Formats: sequence, C-alpha cells, structure tokens
Amino acid sequence: MVFAPDTEMSIAAAVEMVNTARRRDGHDAMATVDDVTEFYTRWGYTARHDGDTTELAAVRDARDQIAALWDVDRDTAAGTLNEMLARGGAVPYLTRHDDLDWHLHGTAPHSPLATVLLVETAMAMADVVRSAEYDRLQRCEADDCDAVLVDLSRNRSRRFCDVNGCANRAHVAAYRARRAGAPALRQED
Repeated sequence: MVFAPDTEMSIAAAVEMVNTARRRDGHDAMATVDDVTEFYTRWGYTARHDGDTTELAAVRDARDQIAALWDVDRDTAAGTLNEMLARGGAVPYLTRHDDLDWHLHGTAPHSPLATVLLVETAMAMADVVRSAEYDRLQRCEADDCDAVLVDLSRNRSRRFCDVNGCANRAHVAAYRARRAGAPALRQED
C-alpha cells in the first residue's frame, strides 16, 4: 500500500470515472442516469444521489475536471486541487460507516454527488502531490489507448489501463512476435 486505503479507493474511483470517456470502442460509459447510479453504488458513495439528468451533467463535468489532472505537472496540479477543494467547500472530517474503518470525507453528508467526487478526488490527489508521487499518474502505454491510470504497484511497473484490455493485448502481441521470431521446430522423419 502506497497511500491510506480511502485515498487509494478515491484514486481508483477517479481513474474509473475518467476512463468512462476513454474507451477504445468510443462508448461513453457515463452517458445515462443509470450509469451514474451504477458508479455511485459500486463505489459506495454516501453523497446525495438525485438520479436525474442534472446530476448526470454535473458528474460528467466533474469527470472532465478530474481528467485534466493527468495533463498537468505536479505544481499546476496543486493549484487546481486547491481550487477544487475551495469550490466544493471542503471541510474534512473522520467518519466510519458500513464496512469501512475510519476514513476522511471532505463534504457535508448530503452534498451533491459531483461535489463529493471533486472534493474526495482532490483530497486523494493532494496526498499524491504532497508525497511527491505525482509521477504515478500515467496514461496507458498502448498505442491506440488514451486511458489513464495510477500506478500503485511497489515497483512502479504498471504500464497499461484496466478499461480496454491493453495489457492482455500487449502480452499476446509480444508472445506472437516471439513465436514468429523463434526457430522452426525440426520434424524428425
């Protein structure tokens, strides 16, 4: 573990949300109210969830703001994160609920989902910035993929996203290249 569990969870949720718009098949996986509901449920958010098109638009706007963090350097990110925290009215507090032990929330319990997404992502990314680990924010190395990832591996070896199956495709291509270059097996008569 590189960061606290709630930080890693917020980062993973942010990566998934950003990648809803970065699929190779062109499908936007955050296009409907149901998509927002599935995301909200899967990540166990406790924010207000309105389940309407206004919320969908706000979540998609939050997604774009969060995605921009992969396009800036650490110093610029710090300023952006401060703005996100201020706009969201961040007031961090410790809480424990469901199966989660003590962790930080940054907004009032019934804040809109988009605000919670921005503030919790900003708090998590603030840990990344202040730990001098901003280089862990990366883009997938597959030639035909623009998805984002955060490399939380110990040896910093993660290269591919989870959303488009890029690691599997790269491994298959490498295997085929090795096989194509391997000497042919001699057949005995």
